Amino acid sequence: MEIPVEVKQLGEIVRGGLRGGVCGAALWALFGMPCLAAQDAPATPAAPVPVPILAGKKVFVSNAGSDGNPLAVFKRLGDANLPYNQFYAAMKSWGHYELVGDPAAADLVFEMRFIAPLTSTQSVDNYAPQLDLSILDARTHFLLWRITQPVEGALRGKTWDKNFNSGMADLLSAIKKLAAPSASALAER
Repeated sequence: MEIPVEVKQLGEIVRGGLRGGVCGAALWALFGMPCLAAQDAPATPAAPVPVPILAGKKVFVSNAGSDGNPLAVFKRLGDANLPYNQFYAAMKSWGHYELVGDPAAADLVFEMRFIAPLTSTQSVDNYAPQLDLSILDARTHFLLWRITQPVEGALRGKTWDKNFNSGMADLLSAIKKLAAPSASALAER
């Protein structure tokens, strides 16, 4: 089997730049060996979706809010609960789950949150806005699944609206894919 060029280059860097067998061997093990193994490894089969997500009929949508910076922006836009409100409307429009007003009556809790973690402070602070959905089993309170959907930032209001709506649509698409697995996946169960 031929060694990939990237692995050969890594080996040259390790040999030329690092003097010491332990460091070179460690780098080779971390970066070189996985490249070789990935070439022959079969595709990893998809893990099963938790049964409550597939079997659940009733959902309580919870508003977990926004962290500091996005909250201030949403307040300036006039709706501090914009992510929750849009998510709730999208779920209601989809109609796959019955939305209930009491978590005790639900099979699942969809906890909607908007976050914008700081990603860089090189010269200007950069944030990575994200829609963050946690799906919990209403009976056991165990976290079953988490979907984090990036929302592209924008300087113009109209661009932000478009990006936010696109992120929300992508989040809903991910939920639809999760909640309605393919026929072949159901046959395997």
